[in-house]
Amino acid sequence: MKNGKVGVGIVGIGFGLSAELPGFRACEGVEVLAVCSARRERVEAAAQQHSIPHAFTDYGEMLTVEGLDLVSIVTPVYLHHPMTVAALEAGKHVLCDKPTAMNVAEAREMYTGAQTAGVIHMIDHELRFNPTRRKLKQMLDEGYIGQLYHVNANIFSDFRADPIARKWDWWSEAEKGGGALGAAASHQIDLLRWWVGEPLRVSGQLGTFVKQRQLPDSTEMRTVTSDDQCSFMAESGNGALASVFITNVARHPQGMRTEFQGERGTLILDAEERLWGRRAGESGLTEFTVPDPNLDLPNVQKNVWAVSFVSLARYLTDCIRAGKPLEEGATFADGLRCQIVLDALRQSWAERRWVDVPTTG
Repeated sequence: MKNGKVGVGIVGIGFGLSAELPGFRACEGVEVLAVCSARRERVEAAAQQHSIPHAFTDYGEMLTVEGLDLVSIVTPVYLHHPMTVAALEAGKHVLCDKPTAMNVAEAREMYTGAQTAGVIHMIDHELRFNPTRRKLKQMLDEGYIGQLYHVNANIFSDFRADPIARKWDWWSEAEKGGGALGAAASHQIDLLRWWVGEPLRVSGQLGTFVKQRQLPDSTEMRTVTSDDQCSFMAESGNGALASVFITNVARHPQGMRTEFQGERGTLILDAEERLWGRRAGESGLTEFTVPDPNLDLPNVQKNVWAVSFVSLARYLTDCIRAGKPLEEGATFADGLRCQIVLDALRQSWAERRWVDVPTTG
């Protein structure tokens, strides 16, 4: 660390600048030193706008910046593996966006490489740092609803509904890791693992409803190869059954809603990010929502992703500064386990059957 500050480099100028940059700047003793993206004019303009000292189009060059301790990779999925490996070889701590990689083989190499390098490694599953979701986990662990029977999660988003307004890009290419399964289901898989435990068997489904999208700066349409809708069922070791439905092409979005049904009660995380509970014999729901103090921070977007990222960034950089391993959040080991489930879901859909989830990576 230079001058006692954790030096950060961000790769990617989408979520990387809209959510991660304000999050890192809300941390004490942290300095964002560099930003990297493919198009020179865009990355240089972004660096100037946000007062970031260094701008790069060459990822390898960014890794040579003096005082760079942590690299945050917020790129298309197919770049996660090569960029992570390069950062690990350079001795950098790594925060990688989800999903971890294109497949289990890549995720395994990223995890073993991080272990060999002896650096801190994390997957950006920021919802683990959301106070209300932490309260939900606490209540599940303490047996508020007793034995868990069912989990039902629904996400209705309009993110990809309009094929003209939301044009063709890497997200439209399965070959580059685009699609709802990796982008959205990976979060749900990580939360289910954290809340409920490892899934033993899964059954998955993928759909592409908007089959063509308009190319940028053109009226030409191109075929979409990625999924814009997915669903899956998962059985956990304690017998609980989870059902998840995700669509990014809903014309009228309804947000995220997750319900837990157990032998002694119900827990509901509603689309307004409120947590409700009701036990057997009670006449109505009781609210258990825990407000996030980061909502009051200036320059941080008022959505659960950006606000939760602040807590992730603080915890991660505190661990780097103290030289201690992570005890919270999703590490590359969790990323590998999530990737194993994702690959099993793809196999399930290809073969139209339930698939056992391997217990080892």
